[in-house]
Formats: sequence, C-alpha cells, structure tokens
Amino acid sequence: MEFLIPLINKLQEVCTTVGTDLIQLPQIVVVGSQSSGKSSVLESLVGQSFLPRGTGIVTRCPIVLQLIHVSKEGSDYKSEEEGMGDYDEWARFLHTNTVFTDFNKVQEEIQAYTNKIAGSNKGVSSDALYLKVYSQKVVNLTLVDLPGLTKVPIGDQPEDIETQVYDLVMSYISNPNSIILAISSANTDIATSEALKLAREVDPDGNRTLAVITKLDLMDTGTDAMDVLCGRVIPVKLGIIGVVNRSQQDIVNNKKFKEVLKDEALFLQRKYPTLASQNGTPHLSKTLNRLLLHHIRKCLPDLKKRFQSLLNSLGEDIVDKKQTLLQIITKFSSAYCSAIDGTGKNIETSELFGGARISYIFHETFGKTLDCINALSGLTQFDILTAIRNSSGPRPAIFVPEIAFELLVQRQIRKLEEPSLRCVELVHEELQRIVQHCGTEIQTDMMRFPVLHDKIKDVITALLRKRLPPTNEMVENMIAIELAYINTRHPDFHPQAVAAATFANSDEGTIPKRSNLTKRHTDSFAPSETTGNIIINGVDVPKEPLKGQIYDVSSISQSSGSWFSKILPSGIGPATNGSRTTAQTVPTSSNPSPVSGSPQRTPTSATSHERQLFDKEKNDCDMIECLIKSYFGILRKQIQDAVPKIIMYSLVNHMKNSLQSELVTHLCKAEQIDLLLAESEHVAARRREASEGLQALERVIHMIEEMREATYFGTGTKFKL
Repeated sequence: MEFLIPLINKLQEVCTTVGTDLIQLPQIVVVGSQSSGKSSVLESLVGQSFLPRGTGIVTRCPIVLQLIHVSKEGSDYKSEEEGMGDYDEWARFLHTNTVFTDFNKVQEEIQAYTNKIAGSNKGVSSDALYLKVYSQKVVNLTLVDLPGLTKVPIGDQPEDIETQVYDLVMSYISNPNSIILAISSANTDIATSEALKLAREVDPDGNRTLAVITKLDLMDTGTDAMDVLCGRVIPVKLGIIGVVNRSQQDIVNNKKFKEVLKDEALFLQRKYPTLASQNGTPHLSKTLNRLLLHHIRKCLPDLKKRFQSLLNSLGEDIVDKKQTLLQIITKFSSAYCSAIDGTGKNIETSELFGGARISYIFHETFGKTLDCINALSGLTQFDILTAIRNSSGPRPAIFVPEIAFELLVQRQIRKLEEPSLRCVELVHEELQRIVQHCGTEIQTDMMRFPVLHDKIKDVITALLRKRLPPTNEMVENMIAIELAYINTRHPDFHPQAVAAATFANSDEGTIPKRSNLTKRHTDSFAPSETTGNIIINGVDVPKEPLKGQIYDVSSISQSSGSWFSKILPSGIGPATNGSRTTAQTVPTSSNPSPVSGSPQRTPTSATSHERQLFDKEKNDCDMIECLIKSYFGILRKQIQDAVPKIIMYSLVNHMKNSLQSELVTHLCKAEQIDLLLAESEHVAARRREASEGLQALERVIHMIEEMREATYFGTGTKFKL
C-alpha cells in the first residue's frame, strides 16, 4: 500500500500541468493560527529545518510538501536524480530542476519564490509552491502548509489580510478528499481554536479532521492537557495527538532533530505515561500515513472517473487525420441541426437558443412588430382627400375613385417590408450564433483545433452570406406581388368592403328599388320651359350657379322618400336655419388669381389649410380609411404567416440540408488537413500527462483488487482492502 502515496504525488504533478481545479486529490491540509507551531510540526516530520521563520506571517503561499521515503539503497529514486548516490536526503522544487542537498538553500529558495509570487509586503498568494523531500527518515506523506490565520494586519499588509487568508484556507479544506490537520497550542484554550472552528464548518461530522496539540511543555505549572488529549473537552473523531516542539533556544543552538525526538519521548513518559505511546511526532507521522493511505484508497474510484473525464475533454491521439476530420464535421453538423430542431442532449436553461430563439423571433419579435404598425400611420384625412381629388382628374367624383384606394393602400403595404427584412436579419444572426453553442463535445474539439474552428466559422458565414440575398429577394418579391394587384374580391375583404360602403351611405334609409328610382326621377327632374334651368321638386335651379352663390336645397330634399336625398351628402339637406349644417366656405388663396390669368395650384396640405371637411368629403375619407384598414389587416396576417415560411425554406432548412456537404467540400482537402488538425504543444502535453495518470490509477486499482490483505508498516497489523 505504500506505493499509493507516491502515486498521488505523481498525480499531483499531472494536475499541476492540466489544471488543479479539475481534479481534487487526497492530501493533508495543515491549518492553524500564527505561532501555533505549524512549521515546527512539519519540520519535525521531515527531520530538517527548511521552512522560513520570523515574526508575523511567514508562510504566505500554500506549500505542497511531498515526503518520499527512500531505502538505504534508494535505487528507485536515486536513479532519477543524477548524482544522488552519495546523499541520504535531498529536495527538489517543481518550478526548478535544481536538486538541493543543503536545506538552508531550500529555505532561501522558498523565501525567494514567495517574494516573487506574493510580493514583499507580507501579502499572501494562492499560487502553490511544490517541494519534494526524499529521505530515509520520513514516511510517505503529502501535506499542504497554509498561511497562519490572522486577525489584525501589521506593517504594510493589506487591510483585508484576514479575509484573504480565510478564503485561501477554505479553498483547500473544502476539498472533500482532503484530511484537515488542525494545529492548536496547548498553552491556549482549545475552545478558542480557530483551526477547529474552520474544520467544523466544512467537516461537521469530523470524518476527516485530526487535531494536533503543540507546545505541551509550555503549559503553566500544575496544569496538563490530559482532558484535551483524551477528547473530553472537544471530541475529534480521528483523534487528538500531542507533540513537543523545538524551543527557540533549540533552533538557535541548531539542536539535532534526533535529540529533539528523544527529549519529546522522555517528556511524554514523565508527564503523560499512560498516553505516551499515542502521542509524539513518530506516532503523528504513522497516523498521518495510515489515514492518508485509507483516504486515497477510498478516493481512487472517483479519481479514475475524474481523470477519464479530463482525458475525454482533451481528446484522443489522432491516428487517421482524414477520418478524424470527417468525424468532427459529422458531429458538428449533427449538433448544429440538433440545436435548430431542439433535440440536443444539453438543453440551455439560461437563455433561448437555436430553434427556440428563431421561433421567438417569428412569433414574438416579428409578430408584435407587425401588430404595432397602424394601418393609417402617416395618413391624414387631407392626404386621403387629396388622393381622391388627384385620382378624379378634372371631373368631380360622384363616387369614390377606386384608384385612390389602391394608391393609398399600396403606400401602407410598403411599410410591412422593412420589419420583414429585419426578421430575416435576426434569424441570420442566430444561425451564426449557434456555432458557439453546439454542445460540450463539439466545443472540446473546437478548442483542441483552433484552426479548424476558424475554418468552420468561415464556411458557415460564407454559406449564410450566400443564402441571405435570395431570402431577402423572396421577401421583397412577396411584398411586390401584393403591391402589383390589389384584390378587392378577396374572400375576407369583400364583406368588410360592403360594410364600409354601407357605412359611408346616409343613414336615412336603405337604397330604394330601381323601379321607384325611375319613377321618382321622372317626377322630380324636369327642364324649365321658360328659363332653361332644371326644375327639381318645383325649385328652379340654374345649370351653372353664379360665382359665390350658395343655394338652399332644403326644398329639394324635403321629402324623406326623395331619391336625390339619398345621393346628396348628408350635410347638404334640410337645415333649421336655412343654411348648411356643417360645410363652411372653402378657404381660398389670399391672392386669388384673376380669371384671365393662368390658374394657380391650390394647396391641399393639412398644414397649409386647416378647415372642416364637408360631410361628403368626410364620408369619402371614412370609407377609404375603412377599406385600407380592412385590406391592410388581411395582408398583415398573410405576411406574418408567409415571411417565417420563406425564411425556413430559403435559409434555415437550406442550412440544415447543405451544411455537411459544404463543410466536406471546403475542408476535406489533402493539402490542408494537417493545418486544420494542428494542435498546440501545451494541449498535447496535457493529454499525455492525463493519460499517464489514468493508466497509473487503473494499475493501482487493479493491484488493490487482487490484494486481499496487506501488512501495514511492518508491525504485523493487517487490514482488509
């Protein structure tokens, strides 16, 4: 089982290469307040003084310490380090290839690297320093020394130094695969231990927390830590181990660790004879080794899954480049079409995407835009009246000219063209955006082959750009077709047109039958034998009215059954005071042209002449407005239905049907396959490291499955695997 810890150390290096956030490895995390004795405990485990010392915060970045036990021969590890045959212990940093045999140099390198990544202002950094120590005096362990917990910034430390250290510690102890080594000093109340408090936050059951009580020899005279070590004050599931640290005088005198361990054993035998075998640095080392081995064994299946997932994300080695390229193109085309159809494996929950967004554009964005267009926007009654007059030419119109309605409704129909083309543009943009969200598997390939990704985007952009003009042309042609022929016999338009025409008629009665019209026409109209004028219902009306003269036609249309009353505007009829009820004198130019002069154009804009319309004019305008609203509403529905169909036919479905063939045509060329499938050395190195880690894990799991029993640490104690 001792091979498990070196394996984890190897995986630690792999994770440093591929990204430590992806895989959480089993490790022992050392947590404690400043001056609680963390550094002394670690140095006692190593048997060398190599950690920086001083006042205030000394450890300012995570130090990943990998202890590797070597035999007296040390053939396995000495062969890896050239020139190590004459040394029993040495150290090596991951950031440098230099091998250190003088541990004072190790201390200097730690200080130099810390200042490099964390600065010289006593700040902290989350970047880890990796240190391997090979020795005959250590057991296989992996520990992480973290900055000591602090409360008040000193010197030029940042004001939020407490928060920085807290966040850094929590990021390590929150790892469910870590064992928390909570350090507290014996000369303080354990109930105030910050390390145990943080451990309980992330490990409330205590399944991965081991407490260490330091400075047992510095307790006040007459007191002891018996209750604390027995767990009667604060129980800790994995146990509480007491140790004796080197004093400052021992450090100054450079006292050997062998003598320090001997003095520690004598103190425990004298002060705690019943607990001596369960405390001390050697017992702590063995306990940590045992806990880490069991913890690693428990975490191996999950580690294998994580490494397999990591390897899958990095992709497999390329054997046949052409086949690999075809597979990527096929997967991309399938993922692209699935995104449009909504049949993809990964469903977005944060925003609309693909086909769902296209549907939203059709029915929400485009549909509501058309609904917001007023059928009469930009038209005033004077505009309509001007159109009626212009379409009548020199002849006064008895009925509303149909050409006026056609001209005006064509003008309004053109307003539907711009939102229709904008709808095409929005769908075009969404089809381009789908490339960035085609699924995790495709995104992995795209990240692995950036040149291929760029080429695929270029092909899709070119294909969409090629299909955009025909789609716009079809939409424009549809609008042009509607403008080419105004179908007043449209099944939905005819009933409304009849209703509009009926509304425009006078509300005095229905139109009389033809026989009655003939009779009344004969009775009511007769030429005057004396004046040559027209006699209408006994009134002598001149054929041409004198200039400025207004006739009272009340006597003409007194009879409610008169046919003429049915064709006259409702305002020209009986009045109570013998004058017009609504119509006023039509305003004329302030300088009228003389009769003999050339006629001047009378402006009809509503801005230049504000006047009330005659009732007949108003009725004509109302009828035109009603017809425009009716016909515009019909076409709006048709266009709202037809534009999405055009876009789906000419743009979306064409993309789905021709995407794969276009990609194969443009990308599967022998001269550019090597360029398209080129990947960076960094990605290739990450894949090799992950593959080696996965293979090592598989070998270990296979070996564990074959082993039924293992002897631990040469003591004869056996445990089931």
